[in-house]
Amino acid sequence: MARPGCPPPARRALAAARALLFWALVYSYCGLCACMAGLRLLWSIGRRPGQTFRWAVRENPPACLNDPSLGTHCYVRIKDSGLRFHYVAAGERGKPLMLLLHGFPEFWYSWRHQLREFKSEYRVVALDLRGYGETDAPSHKENYKLDCLITDIKDILESLGYNKCVLIGHDWGGMIAWLVAICYPEMVTKLIVVNFPHPSVFTEYILRHPSQLIKSGYYFFFQMPWFPEFMFTVHDFKVLKSLFTSQATGIGRKGCRLTAEDIEAYLYVFSQPGALTGPINHYRNIFSCLPLQHHEVIMPTLLLWGERDAFMEVEMAEITRIYVKNHFRLTILSEASHWLQQDQPDIVNKLIWTFLKEETTRKRE
Repeated sequence: MARPGCPPPARRALAAARALLFWALVYSYCGLCACMAGLRLLWSIGRRPGQTFRWAVRENPPACLNDPSLGTHCYVRIKDSGLRFHYVAAGERGKPLMLLLHGFPEFWYSWRHQLREFKSEYRVVALDLRGYGETDAPSHKENYKLDCLITDIKDILESLGYNKCVLIGHDWGGMIAWLVAICYPEMVTKLIVVNFPHPSVFTEYILRHPSQLIKSGYYFFFQMPWFPEFMFTVHDFKVLKSLFTSQATGIGRKGCRLTAEDIEAYLYVFSQPGALTGPINHYRNIFSCLPLQHHEVIMPTLLLWGERDAFMEVEMAEITRIYVKNHFRLTILSEASHWLQQDQPDIVNKLIWTFLKEETTRKRE
C-alpha cells in the first residue's frame, strides 16, 4: 500500500518520462542551433577569413552615455548579495519611483527616451541588471537563477528607500517584471510590460507552437558554454548591430532608428572583456525555473506590443489577459518592432502617461 502523499509508481514514471522528454527536446534543439551557428561561422571564415575574427578595441564610451539630460549615474550595493548595481536616475528624490528593467542585449540606455519623459513627476531609475554593463557580474551561472533576479529588484527597491514603485520591463526585463509583480505584489502599484507575455503564457505557447519555438531558438543556443559569446564577437559584433538595424529584426522604417552613436554605445558596453557572459547566463537557468507555481497578477497592468516583433508572436499578448486579475490594457502597435520603447518612443510615452493617470480601481475590462 502506497504511503499517503506519495504518488503511485505509474504517476512517478510518467513524470520522469515527461521530464526526460523535455530535457531531450531542450538539448536536441540546443545542438541543432549550435550546428547552424557553426555552419554560419564556417561560411563567414570561407568568405572573409581576415575579417571574421577582427573587432575594434573600444576604450572610451561615446558621449551619449554621459549625457546629463538623461540623469545621474549612481551605484548601490546590496547588503545580502554583496553585489554593486549601476543605474541612471532622473527626477527629484522623494517623487514616486518608476523602475525600468531592460531586455537583452540592452542596458540602461535603452530607456533614454523614458528617462527624459517621466522625470517631471517620477524618480525614474533605469537599472543595469545583474551581469550587465557596470553592474557586478557573478561568474557562475547559478547566480543568475530567476529567484536571484527577482530578489535583486526587491533589494534594490528597499536600498533606494522605497517600498513600492511603478515597474516597467521590456523583453527579458519584462519577464522579471512579471515575476516581481507575482511574488511581491505589495511592491508594485502599476505594472507595465513591453513585448513580453506573462511567463506562463510563454511556457505553454512555445510548447504548442513550433513557429514560436523556432523564434526562441536563441534560448536553446544560449545553453552552450562560451560559444554564444564568441559568435557575438564575429565581424566586430555584427550580430549585435544586426539585431537593431536589420530589416528582419531591427527597428522598422517608420520607427526612430538608432543613430551611429547609439549603436556605438551598445558596441562599447558589450565589447568589454567578459561583458556578454553575464547577460547570456540569465538564459542558462531558464529551463530549470519554468513553469511557475504561482501565476496571478493583481495590480493594474498595461501590456504594450510591437506587432512586427521578430522574436515574440503577437497571439501571446491577448492570452496574457487571463492571468491579470485587475484592470488590464493591451495596446498593439502595428508598425513597431520588438524594440518598442526605442522604436516608437513618443507613442509609448503617451500610452504610459494615459495608463498612469487613469483610475484603474475597477475590474479588468
